[in-house]
Amino acid sequence: MSIYLPIAEMPVNALLIILVSGAVGFVSGLVGVGGGFIMTPALIFVGVPAPVAVATGASQIASTSFSGLLPQIARRNVDWRMGLLLSTGGVVGSVFGVSLFSHLLGVGQLDVVIMLLYVVFLATIGGLMLMESVAALRGKRMAGRSPVTAGARAIAHVLPLRMRFPRSGLYISVIPPLVLGAMIGALAAIMGVGGGFILVPAMIYLLRMPTNVVIGTSLFQVLIVSTLVVILQSSVTQTVDIALSALLMLGGVVGAQFGSRVGARLRAEQLRALLGGLLVLSSLKFVLDLVLRPDELFVLGTGR
Repeated sequence: MSIYLPIAEMPVNALLIILVSGAVGFVSGLVGVGGGFIMTPALIFVGVPAPVAVATGASQIASTSFSGLLPQIARRNVDWRMGLLLSTGGVVGSVFGVSLFSHLLGVGQLDVVIMLLYVVFLATIGGLMLMESVAALRGKRMAGRSPVTAGARAIAHVLPLRMRFPRSGLYISVIPPLVLGAMIGALAAIMGVGGGFILVPAMIYLLRMPTNVVIGTSLFQVLIVSTLVVILQSSVTQTVDIALSALLMLGGVVGAQFGSRVGARLRAEQLRALLGGLLVLSSLKFVLDLVLRPDELFVLGTGR
């Protein structure tokens, strides 16, 4: 069964999209990540134009973040003050990111920029996860972790404009959360990611937040930023496809349920190695797409 995507001006196989989103949801449930940085490349690989893949992926991230946030609120695992601070930075980053997205789309360079960013991010994150998981499986610890953690904590405590965060038991500068939120907002707008794969480690190691409030607080920030990105992309670039978004949510929710059940039976190191290898392979696919002659010489643009 095929459906026509008016935004992308192309027909897509609905069953294929559901299978792809289900597979991404399975991997997300398997390794415990949001999956935005997997979903967008997957959509591009099956032929969805990069601008539509990025903007529509944000709508799925917003819905899944809301679903995941509800149980965290019930458990009182959200630092609302920190979440609002991160979201404030995220709003600024999102506005900047959508403006840059619109400019690159207008000049026809958005696809190349998105691919280059994914090559860098997927290769870096996948390589680090592979090295960490292999070292853990061998019974070794990654060197240099403690000095980095200590240094990051010193920066957050030394900078001016400090504020108390009673839920997290912190008294730190507001500058690192604002900058971190702005970075996540820009990435969400340009790459179609929720940013949890960067935000969660940064909240733990940079802001030194307690682990029990990190997930809920990050989901709150991702929800605010992703929702804003969807609104901005819909009004500024008109690249959000509602039909595609519905298919993604359908497959992703079902796949995540199966992935979480399988993931409970595997070791964390094995899961990280699996995801790391998948990300490295995806980055290589992007490299090939950049250097090989494409079948279609034209890309989606605004005509400006």
